[in-house]
Amino acid sequence: MLDAATRQLVKATAPVLKEHGVTLTRHFYARMFQHNPELKQIFNQGHQQAGSQQQALAMAVAAYAEHIDDPSVLAPVLALVANKHASLGIRAEHYPIVGGHLLASIREVLGDAASDELIAAWAAAYGQLADILIAEEGKLYQQSANQPGGWSGWRGFKVGRKVVESEEITSFYLQPADGGPLPQYRPGQYLSVRLPVPQLGMMQPRQYSLSAAPGGSALRISVKREAGNDTPAGMVSNQLHDAVNVGDLLDVAPPLGDFFLHEERSGPVVLISAGVGITPMLSMLEQLLQQDSPRSIRFLHACRHGGVHAFRQQLDNWSREYPQLQAHTWYEFPRAGDVSGRDYQQVGRMALNTVAADAVLPDADYYLCGPLPFMQQQKQALLALGVDAARIHAEAFGTGGAGL
Repeated sequence: MLDAATRQLVKATAPVLKEHGVTLTRHFYARMFQHNPELKQIFNQGHQQAGSQQQALAMAVAAYAEHIDDPSVLAPVLALVANKHASLGIRAEHYPIVGGHLLASIREVLGDAASDELIAAWAAAYGQLADILIAEEGKLYQQSANQPGGWSGWRGFKVGRKVVESEEITSFYLQPADGGPLPQYRPGQYLSVRLPVPQLGMMQPRQYSLSAAPGGSALRISVKREAGNDTPAGMVSNQLHDAVNVGDLLDVAPPLGDFFLHEERSGPVVLISAGVGITPMLSMLEQLLQQDSPRSIRFLHACRHGGVHAFRQQLDNWSREYPQLQAHTWYEFPRAGDVSGRDYQQVGRMALNTVAADAVLPDADYYLCGPLPFMQQQKQALLALGVDAARIHAEAFGTGGAGL
């Protein structure tokens, strides 16, 4: 535990970090990549170009300063960060490098305001945070490596199948190139995939939700094509769509993530998604159906129109086969060929109050995945309908979603 003087010094910087944090983190990343360019292959350069990674780090540093007296308040955020770090191969030896650049950036950006005492306090605070994350990530690495079919780091996987699911989403069925077994995972978790990006001249990792239940003959990810090959968000996803084919090899990290189906519970399950956010919901749904779970299931999905509505036929088949499943779909802009009552039930954006009688169920767990504004809106709608916040679980895609 840090002493009182150290905690006070760190806490006193929270208002400054809230106001100028992005300037600090932008300087930090530029400094680190200049002195340690090898780390560019670990960090998402798309998020770097978009500025979202700088914003997320600034918010995290300010929150840590604010809660330095009791970092356990940040436990959910730290769990998310630890899973993300482990999925990217961040190890204990990286922390001194990052810490050195962070402390130097504080001194360089704050100038005379960064006294020796303040730098020493932040060094101690960073050391405490690093110890927490290293310990948590060590557990994740050990769990991933020690399970049957598990591993640590990157493992070669071959693309066994490539299936177009909609105008935007394509599924990749990945099988171990070494012929070994597949690991188990929790429905809702994700894989990290790493491949070379020609625009950057380097390897880049991305996380994609596993879109099928565990126990199959391959690990399936379903990837959305982003608009424009040169947009930061599309550097890896579009490379997968355009350049990766059946038989090709990809580097894959073990399944991880702190968003997953609570299989130990017995109440109803409500799966709420938009766009490509459907992917972890499919994994959860398939697991429940394969286990012949008696839990009532509601599958609520929103997308723009039928052309981008992935897995519609599969969901229709499951809805007919399993009486415990009810599905409801919103199309924001139906096309001429989209048929109301067959392809979708409502026009416009998802409005949970219109289906509350069927979808807000006693003792239900609610799982949200989609763009951050969508998840924020649906969470507020659920709270307004009387749902306990502890029953609402959300996948924070990308950066900046931990505060949902």
